[in-house]
Amino acid sequence: MTNETSFTDLGVDEPIRRILAAKGYTAPTPIQARAIPLLLSGQDVIGIAQTGTGKTAAFALPIVQMLTKSQRRREPRALILAPTRELAGQISDSIETYGKNSALRVAVIYGGVPQRRQTDRLRRGVDIVVATPGRLLDLVAQRHLDLGFVEHLVLDEADRMLDMGFIPAVRKIIKALPAKRQSLMFSATMPPEVSRLSQEILHEPTRIDIAPKAMTVAAILQVVHFVEGANKFDLLCDLMADESFSRVIAFTRTKRRADRVTKQLAKAGIKCEAIHGDKSQGARQRALDSFRQGRIRVLVATDVAARGIDVTGVTHVINFDLPNEAEVYVHRIGRTARAGAEGTAISFCASDERDYLRAINALIRTPISVEGGGKLPQAAAPKGPRPIRNSGPRRQNHQSRRRGDGDSRAA
Repeated sequence: MTNETSFTDLGVDEPIRRILAAKGYTAPTPIQARAIPLLLSGQDVIGIAQTGTGKTAAFALPIVQMLTKSQRRREPRALILAPTRELAGQISDSIETYGKNSALRVAVIYGGVPQRRQTDRLRRGVDIVVATPGRLLDLVAQRHLDLGFVEHLVLDEADRMLDMGFIPAVRKIIKALPAKRQSLMFSATMPPEVSRLSQEILHEPTRIDIAPKAMTVAAILQVVHFVEGANKFDLLCDLMADESFSRVIAFTRTKRRADRVTKQLAKAGIKCEAIHGDKSQGARQRALDSFRQGRIRVLVATDVAARGIDVTGVTHVINFDLPNEAEVYVHRIGRTARAGAEGTAISFCASDERDYLRAINALIRTPISVEGGGKLPQAAAPKGPRPIRNSGPRRQNHQSRRRGDGDSRAA
């Protein structure tokens, strides 16, 4: 994509361009620039892209435009599968925004809530269904939903579908779809099982790779503190004494750990909420709304629940526990520095997590500053050309050392 590329050049119709302009989106992101023309021409596409790259608009804009011009039915003509309720809701909201100048009808389908409202919506007729696999299969089995007229299929966050055990359900859903359709798959990584699935559902796809494995958002300052588990909470409170930590997502490895950290923060007088798979949909949505509206400073989250969180103005991401998969680290820190803003990612690394840190550093090949004078043991030194470096005292203000040399705009 060049600086001169516009949504007009990509073939986006004027009514949708007006909506994009009103939202402040004047230029397409790289994945939008490459995907939109392919989708409008009817091709199947595999998109490899990290969070925050604008991939939702990359598939939503063409689908809205194509369906607006095609014959309407009572049954859905587009199906978008997402791994979590939050992501499904976010995609649905985006589609309704881009299609508000049309008469398209959208239904979002997910579990954890009574199905009556969802089935009532389907009964009235819909053009686009955005769904998580489990609840969708339930409604198909109960004959509330006929997938026999779907023209466009999108599988979003395919690698997370794999992590959550949804691939068998996805395969069952595929069997209920017409053989002749346009199929799209988006994923941050391409593990073997996801690659095999792509071969099953896509026909001669064009691959778009916007997120090479070594890429992280350039505007994010990345910092690591070496601290044992028993001292992590004290360090978190120490950091939160800095008022610049105004909107923080703290990641933990387990749901139990998330609840524990939330209780400790609340006792320390820090407004916070937890979001994880054991929370009801209503509780999760209330926590997200409180976070977006600034009523709480910290959202404590597990990785599965955090997929689909799209909140602007996140100043800091804190890895209270390092993830045991390096790619997950990239997803986590991508929650900050969105829409061209800067951000800081801080990781707490205990002695039993140093192998995780080594894997992260080898993946991203981007400097991570070490606070407090510590350094990795020689055996854990990364093989990549850009090693983790020592950068001074732990209490140094993270904001003063941020690198503002990147742009992560996303529609």
